[in-house]
Amino acid sequence: MNASVKLGKILGIPIGLHTSWFLVFGLVTLSLSTGYIAQEYPQLSTISHWSLGLVTSLLFFGSVLLHELGHSIIALRNRIPVKGITLFIFGGVAQINREPDSPGVEFRIAVAGPLVSLGLAIWFGFFSFLGNQIEIIQASSTYLMRINLMLAIFNLIPGFPLDGGRILRALIWKWTNSYQRATKIASTSGQVIAFGLIGYGILSIFTGQFSNGLWLAFIGWFLQNAAASTTQQLKAQERLRGVTVEQAMSRECVEIPGLTTINQLIQERVVPYGQRCFFVTDFAGELRGLLTLEDISRIPQQKWRFTTAEHLMTPLNKLELVDANTELLAALKTMENANLFQVPVVHQNRPVGLLSREQVIRYMNFKPQLGM
Repeated sequence: MNASVKLGKILGIPIGLHTSWFLVFGLVTLSLSTGYIAQEYPQLSTISHWSLGLVTSLLFFGSVLLHELGHSIIALRNRIPVKGITLFIFGGVAQINREPDSPGVEFRIAVAGPLVSLGLAIWFGFFSFLGNQIEIIQASSTYLMRINLMLAIFNLIPGFPLDGGRILRALIWKWTNSYQRATKIASTSGQVIAFGLIGYGILSIFTGQFSNGLWLAFIGWFLQNAAASTTQQLKAQERLRGVTVEQAMSRECVEIPGLTTINQLIQERVVPYGQRCFFVTDFAGELRGLLTLEDISRIPQQKWRFTTAEHLMTPLNKLELVDANTELLAALKTMENANLFQVPVVHQNRPVGLLSREQVIRYMNFKPQLGM
């Protein structure tokens, strides 16, 4: 869930908006301005309705952001890096770089978001009460009080990946002392709840509540995909446990001198042998960088004769290296955190292969075929 628009940082955490956020922000603003606000303040002008609707919508998504910041702050306090927070069509998501290492940490991170939403509901409820004296703030405050209360309650539903599902996982993890078993149960619960939402949404569509039913069905579909993805990820982790990078890496990358021209490389390596990646070395044979066909495709063919591998390669200081003896799961986590699709593999400071996500998938597919 990468952000398309970056807004800045809060407490060092990158904040961004997914493309889908603009759609739901427009719909919420439209609904508030022409519906709820217009009905509550019929005496106000259209411009006032839209102004109040816009401010209320911004405060609503600000509340979602604070909910995710609640998760993120507790994660940071437990020394878990947070990659960023992204607001999207179904609310927001805090991208935490690794799973908690204990059920207590999992519980504290999960419960923080709903507690923030509950606190905001109380805060806006106070302003709603003040609306008896300041009428202009009553409608927006009442709406924000209700929406934050609904956000807290909905997120406490015990189905993964909702906060309630993570709380359920933390409790089962504590009772069984098994992270895998807890994740399976929480993910199964999440899928059951998701299918329930989809079913209720479809029923609502056929009983005349088209927009509400469609929205519930979409939320259920999203939750079902997320819960199923978690189950598949857990299965993949179990299959890869104990596997090293050396077992899954590709050995197709060959070493070439840095002064090799691209034209020479194409004629001698790429066309006859189909080689696609190269370790670029200096005169002493030390690794200097990585060159791929993707790098070569960035320059016109007319420049191949005058461009060397050294000039076109990705330098060593910009590469993330992994050792051949590293556990594959740890290497994949490194790639995920750095948002990389491939990393060079070294052993005793010598390049020995290339690990890519595609290669890992290929390795996982080969094992069942070979009866492993």
